[in-house]
Amino acid sequence: MITVEGLTAKITQRIENYNNDDYPLGKRTIVSYDLLDSRNHILATDIISPFAVPRQNLSAMDGYALAQGSTLGADSTIDIVGESQAGSPYNGVIAAGQGVRIFTGAVVPDSCDTVVMQENTNFATIKDSIDKSKLYTITLSKTANPRDNIRKQGEEIEADEAVLQKGKRLNPSDISLLANLGFDKVDVYQPLTVGILATGDELIAIGNELTSLAQIYNSNTPTLKTLLSSLPVTIRDYGIIADDLDKTTAAVTQAMQECDVLISTAGVSVGDYDFLTTVIEQLGQINHYKVAMKPGKPFVFGELTQNLAKPVLYFGLPGNPLSTVVGSLQFVIPALWQMAGTAPQEQPMQLSLTATLKNDIKKAAGRKDFQRGILSQTESGEFYVESFSKQQSHRIKQLSHANCFIVLAQDSGNVAAGEQVQVQPFPWLYS
Repeated sequence: MITVEGLTAKITQRIENYNNDDYPLGKRTIVSYDLLDSRNHILATDIISPFAVPRQNLSAMDGYALAQGSTLGADSTIDIVGESQAGSPYNGVIAAGQGVRIFTGAVVPDSCDTVVMQENTNFATIKDSIDKSKLYTITLSKTANPRDNIRKQGEEIEADEAVLQKGKRLNPSDISLLANLGFDKVDVYQPLTVGILATGDELIAIGNELTSLAQIYNSNTPTLKTLLSSLPVTIRDYGIIADDLDKTTAAVTQAMQECDVLISTAGVSVGDYDFLTTVIEQLGQINHYKVAMKPGKPFVFGELTQNLAKPVLYFGLPGNPLSTVVGSLQFVIPALWQMAGTAPQEQPMQLSLTATLKNDIKKAAGRKDFQRGILSQTESGEFYVESFSKQQSHRIKQLSHANCFIVLAQDSGNVAAGEQVQVQPFPWLYS
């Protein structure tokens, strides 16, 4: 039985080979997305800036732009002959000893090399009927220096500079950058097609009526769709498949023709009516089966290959909702980000922190344990976590009330209140 860390490494390596050999990023379809629809999609090309930022020398302050050659010492007097506003630059000629009133973000005239903050000046109105160009004068109250308070042309971005590289997972900050550069569309990799199917005679789709006490609603498919909703994937729902070998074979055969990835829930244990592992072995191969974690031990990672130009990777999750969440967060979602072409440094990180345990925890050595808990933080910034007393994997209300996993190492035993433990906050807690 493989460890959590071992399975993670095996999946990562397999997908690296998949991206390089089976389905190279360089051969994938590139699609153009509207900028506002591109969040969390993966850039397929480098973004080259069409111009410098700033495009011209701009004022970093409200104040006065002074002409080159002006005396800049304290008590120096400057004639102010005009005004430069954002979007409305001053176009006249400015001589030494002169300047213009300027506002933050406004263009600094070419003949000016300094901006003095208005707080460092004294103002006096002049009424001069002879020199109509002299609007008023200011007196410097503090020595100024050349190039003060000027955002130089191209100091942040040079024209033709690559500002974003392919493989970038676009986030709101990237959208801001692209909008500032005038991009209304971006080229991204075409989303992966992910098939989802659930198995079990007892399952009923939500929206239908339960007609027998033996029936339960299929919660795993809605759970998976929600967990994958922020990823650059297109989901195909193959519904609920009965516990029947022929029907399972038909469903998997259809999905493998239409998808890049197939995810199933239930049907991967060793029961008499669990047919998925049999079908996967018939149509491809199982790379790993069973992982040393609790919950979610019967996790299957394989691939479907029969009569396919490229393999369809397969993830088989257990049937209970908690195992679906644990397996998805630990293995499936990171794998999909990698498959989508996300650069390593751009893949979402699993936040992990240390917290003080509030209550005793019972644990047997042998499997890595993901226990549900409630994480809290004091005003001084210390983290505390409390584990639920019952940790059975079927407890769906408990999963809803928790906000984190308490992660206990495979070889650890019982943990006492007051000890430090590793905690993984649920992604929806901080996003």
